[in-house]
Amino acid sequence: MTNKLLTWYKKNKRDLPWRGLTDSYHIWVSEIILQQTQIHTGIKYYEKFIIVFPTIKDLASATEKEVLNVWQGLGYYRRALNMLAAAKTVMSEYDGLFPKEYSKLLQLPGVGIYTASAVSSICNDEKKAVVDGNVYRFLSRIYNISTPINSSQGIKEFQHIANKLMPEKNPGDYNQAIMDFGSTHCKKHNPKCNTCPFQLDCVAYQVGEIHLRPVTHKTKKLSVKYFNYLFIHSKPLFLLQQRRNNDIWKKLYELPLIETTKRIDANTLRKQKYLKQFDVIKIQKDYCVEHNLSHQKLKITFWDININNIKAQKHIQKITLEDIFKYPFAKPLENYLKIRYAKYKN
Repeated sequence: MTNKLLTWYKKNKRDLPWRGLTDSYHIWVSEIILQQTQIHTGIKYYEKFIIVFPTIKDLASATEKEVLNVWQGLGYYRRALNMLAAAKTVMSEYDGLFPKEYSKLLQLPGVGIYTASAVSSICNDEKKAVVDGNVYRFLSRIYNISTPINSSQGIKEFQHIANKLMPEKNPGDYNQAIMDFGSTHCKKHNPKCNTCPFQLDCVAYQVGEIHLRPVTHKTKKLSVKYFNYLFIHSKPLFLLQQRRNNDIWKKLYELPLIETTKRIDANTLRKQKYLKQFDVIKIQKDYCVEHNLSHQKLKITFWDININNIKAQKHIQKITLEDIFKYPFAKPLENYLKIRYAKYKN
């Protein structure tokens, strides 16, 4: 089966900007970006990231704000902060030479077994098998495995199978082949079973259970949070702050925020302690949106709050709408502020 997979890969491998490279920095960047990211989106961010930070030294010299600006819109922002921390580690502990050995890669912030396996196999020919969503899907169908992939038993079982399939030569090609095959052929929806070279090997296909693989444990119901973002302004300035907690969107920028247990109206908002420090002229609901994350649902209301005498405070700054492109925002805030900017320009 391994030889058949490699034969398929030679004829069908995707033309990716990092494909064929063995520089561990570039491969690491691509692998981190592709976590939780579709390939067409990942390519755009990879190319942008490499233009801004062509070397590990460039990345290590950047500020958090600069890195988050490049990452803006990609989500899972902790990845970007870990990349910056890893770059600083490489500069201080590895003399600026990005490691390619599996054991050293695992010591870097944000690098786990999957990423270390991918980089070390591609860049150092280490026999380390990757197991990502594409691999889980392919192997679960080939062997018709019903063990949930998000269980401790499933993680061990699939890793064991992947390790056994690894060839002695060109382990990097094998890892890229199985990921490519899972992504483009053995797809989650509408897999190309009719033209699959593994049709006779695939147990799930033979018994008609392709649609049942892979199996996952049911996840917990999403928790719901109510965010009230306050566009507090006195032309031409408005207030902005940086998220300082360890919750979602850490280190990104946002409007002043009031969390509530349910949707509220303008009168209820006006009574909030935070707003009592301002000389409020007018409060009106401006825009509502729902934003789903992997573990929670956000019900967001943006409020337009016109005040007299805007003043900066501790941890809060005053800026103009023309400054918004200098700051990294989560997608809902980015979208809202772009709308405000468009209205402002018109």
